Amino acid sequence: MREIASKGQLRLAYLRWAVVTVPFILLLGFTSARMAPSGSANPWFARLVKPAIMPEEWVFPAAWTALYILMGLALAMIINARGSTLRGPALTVFAVQMVVNLVWSPVFFGMHQVVPALAILGALFVLALVTFVLFARIRTFAAVLLVPYLAWIAFAGVLLYQIHELNPNAGSLVSSRSADEVQIK
Repeated sequence: MREIASKGQLRLAYLRWAVVTVPFILLLGFTSARMAPSGSANPWFARLVKPAIMPEEWVFPAAWTALYILMGLALAMIINARGSTLRGPALTVFAVQMVVNLVWSPVFFGMHQVVPALAILGALFVLALVTFVLFARIRTFAAVLLVPYLAWIAFAGVLLYQIHELNPNAGSLVSSRSADEVQIK
């Protein structure tokens, strides 16, 4: 006879996963952000002409913190969905999109590569969309938690495209000594 877990047991199992996944995703995001200075701390970025829709500098760390928390919660839901045959593929696509996400900051802020950063954002959006679809087929609410992430990636794409249009020679604004900008600790 199979024993079925109660709702309380399932909730507790989810919370145990969330206690691991949320800090882990936050740590990955903050580590990537620390590899190259961003915002006004980055001389190259400070010299770029910014589009009119550019949010204030404080918005970016606040938004990414919230997004990483939501991603960690969504990830915990999918990890906890042990009976789903889509769980493995969903976790794999999530991991790949997370790697692509983490590569963006060093490429843009550290290497001053606007066009490759745009390509990375395009790939990230597609991977995040596939993650959303897979998560939705497993746990609808896990996918709902990814909606702000998809919206932010789309907004970042618009911002980055406008930065590219306003700064056609962005790579040459400050000497492109990426070894000085990218800090690997």
